[in-house]
Amino acid sequence: MTWRRKYARRSCQIKGVFTVKKKILLSVVILVIGIFLGFMISLKSGVFSSSQGQNTASKENRISNPVAAPGPSEGLRMQDAIINVANITGKAVVSISSEHTAKLKGRRIYYYSYPFGNSPFGDNDALRRFFNDFLGEMPDREYKQVGLGSGVIIDPAGYILTNQHVVDEADKITVTLPDGREFKGAVKGQDERSDLAIVKINAQNLPVAALGDSDNLRIGEWVVAIGNPFGFALQNPEPTVTAGVIGALHRSLGRAISRKRDYGDLIQTDAAINPGNSGGPLVNLKGEVVGINVAIFSTSGGYEGIGFAIPVNSAKRIMARLIEGKKIIYGWLGITVQDLNQDLAEYFGLPDKNGVLVAKVLENSPAQKAGIKERDIIKQFDAKPVNNTQELLSIVGKTEVGKRVKIIITRDKKELTLEVQVGERPKDLDRLAQEAESTERWRGLVVQDLTPELARNLDIADKKGVVVVEVDPASPADDAGMAPGDVILDINKNQVNNLFDYNRVIKGLKDNALVRTSRGYFLIKTGE
Repeated sequence: MTWRRKYARRSCQIKGVFTVKKKILLSVVILVIGIFLGFMISLKSGVFSSSQGQNTASKENRISNPVAAPGPSEGLRMQDAIINVANITGKAVVSISSEHTAKLKGRRIYYYSYPFGNSPFGDNDALRRFFNDFLGEMPDREYKQVGLGSGVIIDPAGYILTNQHVVDEADKITVTLPDGREFKGAVKGQDERSDLAIVKINAQNLPVAALGDSDNLRIGEWVVAIGNPFGFALQNPEPTVTAGVIGALHRSLGRAISRKRDYGDLIQTDAAINPGNSGGPLVNLKGEVVGINVAIFSTSGGYEGIGFAIPVNSAKRIMARLIEGKKIIYGWLGITVQDLNQDLAEYFGLPDKNGVLVAKVLENSPAQKAGIKERDIIKQFDAKPVNNTQELLSIVGKTEVGKRVKIIITRDKKELTLEVQVGERPKDLDRLAQEAESTERWRGLVVQDLTPELARNLDIADKKGVVVVEVDPASPADDAGMAPGDVILDINKNQVNNLFDYNRVIKGLKDNALVRTSRGYFLIKTGE
């Protein structure tokens, strides 16, 4: 064998060794990378997380320590998070049944005299007395009204937060815990405007729900509704859990449900809420209460995908006073306001629709004393921008009574700064509102702005004008033939594009008025 053949063989052996080493090294590198990636993925999904073992222990600790708030749900899968919320926060959700005995006043029917001698008894006085004695008197009747709602324990000493309408006028309140125990409940404090109340039961060391921060909620965030829908039918004290997302924030129901309640800043969710859920908590995936379920939007009376909850921060502001049984005081200006639309913004020379238009100023109100006038545009209140009526009502209501604040308004295209001392919202505000509304009844008409929705419902192509919503019987408007649904376009050749125009035109109008509507012309007389 020549030296060339020996060298070639040696070279092949060396190359073979290096090739094997490279393959081994590459395999080791790939294996290490695979283990590292697998570990990271497993860590993220919680497979190797040590919190699994800790969760069981901490869960037992939370149950034995009722004041402890549930731990964060980071690292838990969605299913685990909802299960965690149900197991922990669900133990602090109760069922509330209320009974109210209502009386139906009886009446007496008299048969003593009949015009033109048309008595059904003729001249038979004995028969007349018989019917008067036995059929003429209808006794007072009593009947029980039974209500069902939910509540959430906020203090281990037995204080429960719920809706005011759940316990309104209740003669008897029964609170049922998830473990089946029943207690007699007593209303410690209630506030009709916020629709919140505190019920107290004689129990100790109860599990308590942690209160979150509703100001940090985001649209699309997952939430869980807990309560006792159809509790009597289900015959089970354990609360029902449904999950969904935050569909919208700062929703307003206005006075669609009650003139006395303020549903102006609500959380909207698609978590299923049904009758009996009222007063139960809306909870985030950390187990913190972020809202109190209050209402549903439904055409059938049941769940249709839109529910509403009161932000828990609204409850936090008044809970201490409710527990002490104190009156909840709200700030008040004494004005009627409306939002600006594009036409009004252009009419007043404003660059946008931000701000609210003062439509009416009540006599001797804080607003009148401060110099606020009709047609003023409020742009800022106490250094806070005002974009719409709901923002103004919310800011004023939360302002301390007696506080002097700066208001920036626009009047005749000039910016002015006024100082107003915030007053206390009157108890008889509904009466004042009705009186203010009655002054707006012009010759028996009640109107409102023609919104796009109303225009669609009434099949009206023109989006300008005001729509008649009420006509008083035997009023000048009724005599003229006007009816609800008519759209007023002008009065005495003065164009009416919106409610502001309407109020401006009718103000001081004493003569007969020729009103052009979507149905034609009507002559509304003075009524004198």
